[in-house]
Amino acid sequence: MTACAGGGTKFQAYSGPEVTQIYISKERRKLYLLHGKEVLKSYEVGLGFNPVGHKIARGDGRTPEGLYLIDRRNPNSSYYLSLGISYPNRADVERSKELGVDPGGDIFIHGESSKPAKGKDWTAGCIAVKDKEMEEIYAMVRNGTPIYITSY
Repeated sequence: MTACAGGGTKFQAYSGPEVTQIYISKERRKLYLLHGKEVLKSYEVGLGFNPVGHKIARGDGRTPEGLYLIDRRNPNSSYYLSLGISYPNRADVERSKELGVDPGGDIFIHGESSKPAKGKDWTAGCIAVKDKEMEEIYAMVRNGTPIYITSY
């Protein structure tokens, strides 16, 4: 695997194996970048401030669970760099509609904020890593990459 920063920039080049899937274990607080079944890299993560259970509504502080896609990139994120997760999917919208709540949205994998984190799980439902780690992830992961988030 080859990843290198280019002249002090937050944007790295990556020429290693393709990341074919991202797997996140909420219980282990780990993010795994996979090529097939091979783990290329793993990172410790912070989750939503109320991490147990699947995200149901805007403001519940939960990180979603299920199969999603990386669907957008934000190089100018308030949280350093970020990769968008395709939450809510159709099932999420239907579940929240049945409960009469807004499912929320804008769930990302992102770096740290300029504000200090308050505890291990501090986001509104996103997945947070250190800024230097986010540089690697941002370089390695392409839009359309499946991301599977589990409770275990």
